[in-house]
Amino acid sequence: MNFNINKRFKPVLLVAGAITLFASCNKDRIDAVPISAPESSTTRTILDTINNDANFTFLKAAITRASTSTASPSLSVLLADRTAVYTVFAPTNAAFQLSGFPSTAAFNTLRPGQLDTLLRYHIVGGQRLTGGVISETFPNTQEPSLFVLSVPSASLPPGLRMPLFPSKRATNFWVNNTPLTQTDIQMANGVIHRTATVVAPPQQFLWDRINADANLTYLKAAIQRADSGTVAAATLQAALLNPAASLTVFAPSNLAFQQALTGQITLALIPIVTQQLIPVITAQLIAGGATPAQAAAQAPALAAQQAPAIAQGQATALASTPAVFSNPALYGALTAQTVKGLVVYHLLGVRTFSVNIPTTAFPVKTLLNTAIPTHPGVTVQATFGATGVTAATVKGLANTSNSNILINPTPAPGGTSDQHYVNGVLHVIDQALRPQ
Repeated sequence: MNFNINKRFKPVLLVAGAITLFASCNKDRIDAVPISAPESSTTRTILDTINNDANFTFLKAAITRASTSTASPSLSVLLADRTAVYTVFAPTNAAFQLSGFPSTAAFNTLRPGQLDTLLRYHIVGGQRLTGGVISETFPNTQEPSLFVLSVPSASLPPGLRMPLFPSKRATNFWVNNTPLTQTDIQMANGVIHRTATVVAPPQQFLWDRINADANLTYLKAAIQRADSGTVAAATLQAALLNPAASLTVFAPSNLAFQQALTGQITLALIPIVTQQLIPVITAQLIAGGATPAQAAAQAPALAAQQAPAIAQGQATALASTPAVFSNPALYGALTAQTVKGLVVYHLLGVRTFSVNIPTTAFPVKTLLNTAIPTHPGVTVQATFGATGVTAATVKGLANTSNSNILINPTPAPGGTSDQHYVNGVLHVIDQALRPQ
């Protein structure tokens, strides 16, 4: 990580404001391929199938309870409407059980309105998204669900819908990072895809995770340093709390930051420590019997030999706490402007689930490109196994090796990959990214 980039990153003050330009910049909804009139076997509505398929008894019970909420029209009415078209990502009974609903009685622990919200996040209105339409290209295509986000904000457009992100790789399909176990169950008023688990809508923001995660305290401190001296509305923290944004955060772990900072601070301290050692060593040589001329000739080389180890020890101590970013002694190297440039190099202006990352090294622009358009960005790559992504990497321009995404898609606080939030996705990585 190179901190000696103040001049080059001067325009990065524009980045926080420009993040709004990246809000929901995943590709727009895809145009469905025209489908001929349903055969006689698909004359039933989506609701007919859910009500009569033994694999959907949990979903049937959930819809029945949700339809007693105040939402109008109810889900029962919507999915029975033959004049409408819907794509439903439908959890099977097994999917509900895997997601913490051991029986249909568990739905009684949720208010009807909560169930209604949960289920509407599984539905895209106005489109018949068949498997042949779902895109394999990067970045994820986003589709607005029937779940309307209700976050009080004068800056939000009315009726902002929480998006879903369908994708495929060869013959495998996902919505967000949830596998589809069966696709293209054609109905008179749309199509059903069975899901392996319930597709839970995100409830928190990216900043909520960064602010609370004990393994991301360096990232939090870096963001706060980057935001110092910036008006609140233009801060990175504000962007990470913006419900209209659609971002990906490659979040270096605490250890990743410590390693990068220790190395860089060591390099910065070596010449300073060398100069501090020269008069000390000179005095020691003279005390040992050397002439002043001899001591003056020998001291610089001896100081240069000893300085790296001393500098590394000092750097290790300085980098041992997130307070390194607020240490006045390091303000010259860790300026707010410089740190902002480094942080935004870890942010993409599109939402990227691991299952949508290409299998060959693929260049992606970061938010640093809002200040430096010609920067090549980062490269990402994923390895797939039978059930999904088994490994994924991201590499900065100046990194000598790939940074690994720590694959563990379980929900927070333990999860480290594909962590889904209202305004983006977070992946924890094991090496800080270097832009130059």
